[in-house]
Amino acid sequence: MVGGFAALVNFLSRIAFNQISTFRQAVVYAYLVGMLTAYVLSKVFVFEPSGRHPAAELFWFSIVNIFAIIQVWIISVGLAEYVFPKMHIEFYPEAIAHFIGLGVPVITSYFGHKYFSFKKV
Repeated sequence: MVGGFAALVNFLSRIAFNQISTFRQAVVYAYLVGMLTAYVLSKVFVFEPSGRHPAAELFWFSIVNIFAIIQVWIISVGLAEYVFPKMHIEFYPEAIAHFIGLGVPVITSYFGHKYFSFKKV
């Protein structure tokens, strides 16, 4: 549920950022907002205290999310700018592409955070 809520925050903030930046930039900015949301909620509701300093947790959380944002960006931009135009998908192509892109790292990020970000010492 935390991952889904953070993805929703990401998705909605991308729509807002898209009003002041390009789609490519908005995907990145929104990911950062979603990432911060996911960190706070995961720390409070999902994982038990790791016994490590929050800065260490946040460092690993960021590393895991670097891999996740690469997945989201490639899938979102790839679908919206290359795949969907060739398929003649014109019904909210950026929203659909971003939604699909956000779904991919939900599972991979959970395991990354479980074994790296919030791993007990």
